[in-house]
Amino acid sequence: MTKTEYDGPILEIDQLSISFFTRLREIPAVMDFSVAVQPGEAVGLVGESGCGKSTVALGVMQDLGKNGRIVGGSIKFKGRDLGQMSMEELRDIRGSEIAMIYQEPMASLNPAMKIGKQLMEVPMIHQGMDEKAAYDRALQVVTDVKLPDPKRMLDSYPHQLSGGQQQRIVIAMALMSEPALLILDEPTTALDVTVEAAVVELVKELGKKYGTSMLFISHNLGLVLETCDRLCVMYSGEAVETGSIADVFDKMQHPYTQALFRSIPLPGADKNTHPLKAIPGNFPLPHERPQGCNFGPRCDYFEAGRCDADAIQMEPIEGDDRHWSRCLKFREIDWDAPIDVIDQKAKAEIGDVVLKMDNLKKYYEVAANALFGGGNTKVVKANETLSFEARESETLAIVGESGCGKSTFAKVLMGLETATDGQIILDNRNIESTAIESRDTETVSDIQMVFQNPFDTLNPSMTVGRQIIRALEIFGVGASEAERKERMLKLLDLVKLPRAFADRMPRQLSGGQKQRVGIARAFAGDARIVVADEPVSALDVSVQAAVTDLLMEIQREHKTTLLFISHDLSIVRYLSDRVMVMYLGHVVELGSTEQVFAPPYHPYTEALLSAVPIADTSIEKQHIVLEGDIPSAMNPPPGCPFQTRCRWKSEVPGGLCEKEVPPVRQMEAGHQVKCHLADDILARMEPVIKVAAE
Repeated sequence: MTKTEYDGPILEIDQLSISFFTRLREIPAVMDFSVAVQPGEAVGLVGESGCGKSTVALGVMQDLGKNGRIVGGSIKFKGRDLGQMSMEELRDIRGSEIAMIYQEPMASLNPAMKIGKQLMEVPMIHQGMDEKAAYDRALQVVTDVKLPDPKRMLDSYPHQLSGGQQQRIVIAMALMSEPALLILDEPTTALDVTVEAAVVELVKELGKKYGTSMLFISHNLGLVLETCDRLCVMYSGEAVETGSIADVFDKMQHPYTQALFRSIPLPGADKNTHPLKAIPGNFPLPHERPQGCNFGPRCDYFEAGRCDADAIQMEPIEGDDRHWSRCLKFREIDWDAPIDVIDQKAKAEIGDVVLKMDNLKKYYEVAANALFGGGNTKVVKANETLSFEARESETLAIVGESGCGKSTFAKVLMGLETATDGQIILDNRNIESTAIESRDTETVSDIQMVFQNPFDTLNPSMTVGRQIIRALEIFGVGASEAERKERMLKLLDLVKLPRAFADRMPRQLSGGQKQRVGIARAFAGDARIVVADEPVSALDVSVQAAVTDLLMEIQREHKTTLLFISHDLSIVRYLSDRVMVMYLGHVVELGSTEQVFAPPYHPYTEALLSAVPIADTSIEKQHIVLEGDIPSAMNPPPGCPFQTRCRWKSEVPGGLCEKEVPPVRQMEAGHQVKCHLADDILARMEPVIKVAAE
């Protein structure tokens, strides 16, 4: 099929239903789903995990595996029904007319083949291009996706590139044949925020340049606001609201959309005065969906006998731009009613210093030739002169991107690694060189950790109750089995899990429930310091609110010191008292949350703030896109670690940034910045995030 001009919708999905068939039953994954993508338009598909958004994408690609089938409705591409095409016709369209970019870039790259060859294959196979023309085209596209030294890139293998570079190559590959439709399935989830910002910027630019229509699948409402023209909100296999970005964000007409927005930390949310409101209950399993409205059991406006009577259809909202809602009551609900203020919490009194770090350094020695060992060794400086204090009842956020040393520091604190130099003092005891197996029970139970991925930290063959009791035994809590069992049940109460869950296996729990078990286990020995390493990044937004709220509540009750490691600045702003920003092993800024989120900033903090997508149309952000990737800790740049990507470098005379590590400067009480910029330049910095004037 030649690429013909087509003036109707590029993609038209009409009342689509997709089911997966197991030996036991048919599991409906998508029901009565309709969406249209017009030429040059970007449509966002938003929803939590399990809502069916990736299934829709696989339906468009006609790639549902042997168990999946389209059981109703149609998917038309440029007016032709994809379900009626032969394999031959589909092969022609896939890759040339419709391209898909997946979440994990390495899944789309052949590790044994040079990048250039992989890119050249696309036009040679789909368009019969000769080798020379294909090479020129590959060079052009790699230049378009803003990769440094395009010729060297084409001559590299995938493993020689960073994650951000690999994702750009995958985008380049998708654009090689100038597709009419590009499907992006969470394309930036695996990337750092500053790299994500650059990739998102790139996708928008290329969409305009090539006139490509896009279907952008994401669970991040801020990202959809920045990239799309329209959006479709999905819940449990159905579209519940569709419309333009402005209509859905500012005039939402479905209770689920409203509940989603109330559970994400937008500027203005505050853990004490404006706490987030988590969505009650859990997502229904596909074969246990309720009668009537799928969202009914969790909805604030539910009306028995009406909302749970019959299947509910999408209805248009008069006066808006193709704005539809799947709710019987949307005309009756007062959408502007103020949110019921959930009980305001008193701010916790911050106590004495519990933990002090003084000039902590952690270096690793690695073989310069990693493959064969031997020869010279290289030193990786994972942490450079880390100094800070943490107090009782305080939340100190540690912010930075991958490779900045935040997890290394957590490992040294836990005793999984020992420090190279400097000291860690816990209640006047030095613990920096005591490995975990040599620590006494009290120290071990005092410092506990909640990990990023709840799936990896629970033993799959042990019940939930047994895993918590095991922790109690290790910490020497309780004099008898009966006492420990009672304490375990109280810990389940503490993390708001039903006591019946004690007899469940981890596989019977959702991600958010598993994370609660992890938190219960961390608090089993009355931990004084809890290191939470990205504890909510693997969870859905509605669950995130409940888990962060839970951590705060336990902190108030137990006066715990929380070290919250994260790269999500929205959540950091919401729950932390102080913030420490790390880059390549150095602490580049440290201060109270108000100080770090207001100018003057360290140039890296400024770029981080600009990179975080915010799901609020009234916010204006300064636009700062960092060039290049984060340097490797094996080969850090000379001078200031951030100088290779800093937009302020030219303001410092004499090339000082490239020669010397900057000194730590005290800006005002408790606020420090590691930077060479002169005071008057720092004073000129503008706020990155502003609320637009009404």
